[in-house]
Amino acid sequence: MAITMTSTQLTTKTRPARRRPARSSDGRGLGDPAPPAHGLHVSEAVYWARYYETADGSYEWNNGVLEEKPLPDYRRIAMYGWFLTLLRSYLEVNPIAKLLHLEMGFRLAMADKTTIRKPDLFVVRNDNPVPLRETDRSYHGICDLCVESLSDSSREESERDTVVKKREYAVVGVQEYYILDPDGQMAFYRRNDAGAYETLPADAEGVIRSSVLPGFQFRVADLYLMPPQETMAEDPVYRHFVLLKLQAEMQRAEVAEERAEVAEERMLAERNRAERYAALLRNLGIDVA
Repeated sequence: MAITMTSTQLTTKTRPARRRPARSSDGRGLGDPAPPAHGLHVSEAVYWARYYETADGSYEWNNGVLEEKPLPDYRRIAMYGWFLTLLRSYLEVNPIAKLLHLEMGFRLAMADKTTIRKPDLFVVRNDNPVPLRETDRSYHGICDLCVESLSDSSREESERDTVVKKREYAVVGVQEYYILDPDGQMAFYRRNDAGAYETLPADAEGVIRSSVLPGFQFRVADLYLMPPQETMAEDPVYRHFVLLKLQAEMQRAEVAEERAEVAEERMLAERNRAERYAALLRNLGIDVA
């Protein structure tokens, strides 16, 4: 018996079935970007497991609330990079501490709350009671120096650096705290005996000197000017730790040049003396050809 099908039935029978897009456990498509988690309430255990190093974006944890670290503009990246290079130069010459930056965090347990912060830069001295181990993915002690590049996306983000973190770092015992800002809200603090931050004073030439890192110093104006290291190697503020190998090569070159000049002067003096002696002999009728 022949089977007759209408055009509608034919279309229905031959159209390929639609495939449902793959979904993640939270309902998102597997290729979809994760929704922003800033402000989300999560436990500390969930933060360490899902947001500390595996989330889309960089998050800190403020007593149960996720806080996303904002992206900086080019000026902040440039200033941050200049200061990072300066710190690295110092620690190459004075290996008394480890320098960490960006994604590594540390836990701040206070009487009224607990936070987990990821400073833009931080330093752990080798004599810190809690050493930073080679395999650590987070630091388990209290940093000696923290540096933040001031967030400017909103007032809330700015105050997170200038007010919230300033209080937290002081309370837990971070000895020095620097805030870098190309718009002029630069600040440098050191912790006093009472456990509060006081302004780290600059000298008459605008030079800040660290107590945490003896011999580490910088001119505040240079954070804006960002001079190249070749120039800094000849600057008395920096020349004791910036490009020492280049300085040594330059000194060797100067010594070699001085020696060459002395040798040339001696040779010229000997030539002049020989010419005078030859002239004297000719005057006496002695042939010196």
